[in-house]
Amino acid sequence: MIGEMITVTVDRPMGSYHPEHKDMYYPINYGYIKGIMAADGEEQDVYILGVDEALDEFTGRVIAIVHRHDDIEEKWVVAPTDSSFTKEEIREQIHFQEQYFDSEIVM
Repeated sequence: MIGEMITVTVDRPMGSYHPEHKDMYYPINYGYIKGIMAADGEEQDVYILGVDEALDEFTGRVIAIVHRHDDIEEKWVVAPTDSSFTKEEIREQIHFQEQYFDSEIVM
């Protein structure tokens, strides 16, 4: 999937809070890919990096996969085609949620 272009439906825009865990703030846009099912039985979740405004939808390039060793699902990381991020930059931006998991970033 890395390098593929995908369209993400944003259900947790930048600046919002998790619908169930009210103390989890989303500093980046977060969403899912319609029609692509993940191991947890839900549509594939995606972190969106490199965009500084709240979105409803975003088309970009998959730049990394976040593999969780202690969870059934993986998260994809998407960014604009003209941007690049190091593993450390990705880790910093997704820390708000990944801090609760033993995860690694695959690029």
